[in-house]
Amino acid sequence: MSEQKAELAFHETMDTHEMVNFKTICLMKTKLMQGVCFDNDLKKLMDKDIEQSMQALKELQTLYRGARTDYQHES
Repeated sequence: MSEQKAELAFHETMDTHEMVNFKTICLMKTKLMQGVCFDNDLKKLMDKDIEQSMQALKELQTLYRGARTDYQHES
């Protein structure tokens, strides 16, 4: 069997990029809010959110392997 690289369409590449940006912003916000949080239960939830966000970002990064960046506009 030949190995085939799955390519994302241009709109899928943009959607993936937007999801990565959104998850990154959420992760940064959670990490910043941990510094001003004094409730231990809330801190535990934030820790879980950070862990899950990091995992989601790793999974989204694997999608970038198929990202199309070779767009050439033909006139």
